[in-house]
Amino acid sequence: MTIESLPAQAAGTFDLGGDLTVNRLGFGSMQLTGPGVWGPPKDEAEAIRVLRRSVELGVNFIDTADSYGPAVAEPLIAKALKPYPSDLVIATKGGLTRSGPNEWPPVGRPEYLRQQTEMSLRWLGVDRIDLYQLHRIDAKVPLEDQVGELKKLQDEGKIRHIGLSEVSIDDVKAAQKVATIASVQNLFNLTDRSAEPLLDWSTEQGIAFIPWFPLATGSLAGEGSPLAELAEKKSATPSQLALAWLLKRSPVMLPIPGTSSVEHLDDNMHGAEIELSDAEFAELNAIA
Repeated sequence: MTIESLPAQAAGTFDLGGDLTVNRLGFGSMQLTGPGVWGPPKDEAEAIRVLRRSVELGVNFIDTADSYGPAVAEPLIAKALKPYPSDLVIATKGGLTRSGPNEWPPVGRPEYLRQQTEMSLRWLGVDRIDLYQLHRIDAKVPLEDQVGELKKLQDEGKIRHIGLSEVSIDDVKAAQKVATIASVQNLFNLTDRSAEPLLDWSTEQGIAFIPWFPLATGSLAGEGSPLAELAEKKSATPSQLALAWLLKRSPVMLPIPGTSSVEHLDDNMHGAEIELSDAEFAELNAIA
């Protein structure tokens, strides 16, 4: 496979935690599960094809979580991709439990985080997790106890880098007193930029910013909308433009668009090849 056929490489690279070089356009595995992120995929064979195709397209950063399914996405990644490519970085998360479809109660007790880390190691079939993210801060447990347990697991060699999800700048600063934080993962896209202060701060700090729900273009992508018009002008799709905008927004940005369709995956990955001029970037900023 030639480098031209690896569109994810066009996104450029980022050194996660300073020592794991990843292509900046990754893949998120949440949509590989059933409705409400609950149960097995509707079509397991297609889910496996999606994972294998993502690697073929140059993806070497895959994001998952023990709660996707639960316990569906991680074993699926192992089934599809083991033995893993030597450059593949798998990030997972723990700290949310599942009581049913679309239900996500947080549990950050240290013993639970340890148990789930051990389960993720088993489900993924690895000796060490490249990036383990606290999926949510549990308000009922001191933050230093939650991050402190992940630091213990890191010291034991079971976790390489520690990340946080859905946090504020103050949360990250508090966690940094306990452990080195390599990444943050917050909701961020063209239409929801509420995490912009955290993104700007992360950019200054050199901390990876992983935007979840990166493709929420909503009404902006409708026929005759400014986004659709610009996409047509660029011979691109609205989703590709949304990804190109994210990649240009910050050098620490690691978008992880997810899908259960090989066709959509191919479309998303070619978003890395779209170069936005400063004027086009400003235009996208303005219409959203």
